[in-house]
Amino acid sequence: MAPRLLALAPLRTEAIALGLGQACDAADIEVHRTGMGLASAARRATALAALAAGGGARAYAAVAVAGLGGALAEDLTPGDLVVADRLITAAGHEVARLASAPLLAAELSRLGLTARTGTIVSTDHIVTGAERATLRALGAVAVDMESTAIAGAGWELPIAVVRSISDSENEELFSPAGVRGALRGLRSLRASRPALARWAAAVKPREVLLAEPRSFCAGVDRAVQVVERALERYGPPVYVRRQIVHNAHVVSRLEAAGAVFVQELREVPDGATVVFSAHGVAPSVQEEAANRSMFSIDATCPLVSKVHNEARRFAASGRQVVLVGHAGHDEVEGTLGTVPGTVLVTTAGDVGALGIDPTRPTAVVTQTTLATDEVGAVVEALAARFADLATPAASDICYASQNRQEAVRAMAPDCDLVLVVGSANSSNSNRLVEVAQRSGPAAHLIDNKDGLRLAWLENAVRVGITAGASAPDQLVQEVVECLAGMGPVSVSERSTGNERVSFPLPLEVR
Repeated sequence: MAPRLLALAPLRTEAIALGLGQACDAADIEVHRTGMGLASAARRATALAALAAGGGARAYAAVAVAGLGGALAEDLTPGDLVVADRLITAAGHEVARLASAPLLAAELSRLGLTARTGTIVSTDHIVTGAERATLRALGAVAVDMESTAIAGAGWELPIAVVRSISDSENEELFSPAGVRGALRGLRSLRASRPALARWAAAVKPREVLLAEPRSFCAGVDRAVQVVERALERYGPPVYVRRQIVHNAHVVSRLEAAGAVFVQELREVPDGATVVFSAHGVAPSVQEEAANRSMFSIDATCPLVSKVHNEARRFAASGRQVVLVGHAGHDEVEGTLGTVPGTVLVTTAGDVGALGIDPTRPTAVVTQTTLATDEVGAVVEALAARFADLATPAASDICYASQNRQEAVRAMAPDCDLVLVVGSANSSNSNRLVEVAQRSGPAAHLIDNKDGLRLAWLENAVRVGITAGASAPDQLVQEVVECLAGMGPVSVSERSTGNERVSFPLPLEVR
């Protein structure tokens, strides 16, 4: 079988580090020298690209440029690896964007190497001294003398560029320290071979199926708008109790705009503006804010407020209240605080251990972000134990959670792999992973494109992607772009219906 990866190194020492003339750790790597410098690299790369385009025995899946490079970023030291996500010339012109760089960098890190992504600039000479700062000003983190020439040689294959740092501002190449740095760089280059092989093994044409609906729901969109408008109207800082929604990227963006996220109100100054998150709060929290003269804005999702109101009505009618949910979740804490004495249950197996009277009238309410089949089993167990069990007139599981779960159920059986974009503390995102897994394929939760693993992609030709209700769709598009860096991608949507729901904003920010 022909090697899957064509690895190109400028110098013989670099090519030997990658396996030239050796039995490689991965037999599907073929190593060639290009020679040093832009002109030599361009000539050799053009010839090899033409050969690869001819197919036959040279039907490579991918090409990797690998060798030593100089540090421009001040935190890089010899032996560190830079995986290029962008290549530029010394004049600052962009030659290529390499979308799969985060996957390869993560694989290198898993090998115990120090790796990062960044812009690499190519020059026609060895860079020393003050010129490093000039090139750093272009946004580059490392410099070499060949990568742009090789990448621009007309390849019809996915490309990766890895440079192992050999010299830096404090350890110049032509010095005793530079010699030691080059040796460290070569050792890291040699250790990178398994990651390069795995990257090449994951390269292939793919079909991407996007579940619809996905990403923001009306409650999340409303909550984010509340913080944005509060910042516009009242100015920063605007304090937000807990994460406004469970997504790290949303929180980071709002923090940059002036929002200050806190766990408890004791961290908020008296009289400050404070927003309560979409997950809701107990009445005691609202009372504390009022007693301390805070200007509070309630961004609680209306569907969570519905659960609070149901719990109050059931308790007022004399029923003991059981909440189905996950301990420690912000929404669960708010609901438990709304009706003191409410009992929490998570699984059907927990029902028998509930320390409440099974002969008393009982009612059940539900955390809004659970999976419908998961809740159904718990309610059945409750009904079997409590003879007089009242349930809400309409399901407490929010429409958005149900819709996203149904979309995944429809899509997942046709997939080799399902990716759910969402943060680890997002309940509805975690439920989507479980729903996908119950439908057959492997499924994983990723916060963004950096969470992808090459091992998941080696045998995945059809990849389904969705996103939790608190994850921006931009993150989904970035995952698709990353996959496109691993070979041709066709994208289609699998829709189970469109959402046309919106919730009015609180009066304080209308």
